[in-house]
Amino acid sequence: MNLLVRIILNAVALYVAVLVVPGIQASDPSIASYLWLALIFGFVNALVKPFMKLVSCGLIALTLGLFTLVINTLMFLLTNWIGSQFGIGLTIDGFWAAFFGGLVVSVVSFILGGIFDDDDKKKRRKRRQD
Repeated sequence: MNLLVRIILNAVALYVAVLVVPGIQASDPSIASYLWLALIFGFVNALVKPFMKLVSCGLIALTLGLFTLVINTLMFLLTNWIGSQFGIGLTIDGFWAAFFGGLVVSVVSFILGGIFDDDDKKKRRKRRQD
């Protein structure tokens, strides 16, 4: 998927999390701040999340994958911390708000990613069917 489209979809997912989860407020509710947070979120998920999954693979196996929700929460909190260093963070009221915020962002990103599926994936699927 195009990087710009992925950033926009993550920005929309972050915006939905701010709207839906009661313990999360945007310190700067501008479109630019959501786009910057989405970019940070993408970098955190691309660089830190695989390392965290590797380190905690025993816990992930032991909890039948549920520990990945905790990792998503930590990635959401890390994104917020990095964003707040640049003045574009969110205000998160505790672990559970971050937990549900990370869950909402993951679900919304998954749904939007399925809707805005890129042409390369469609072409690959079509080649496999032929």
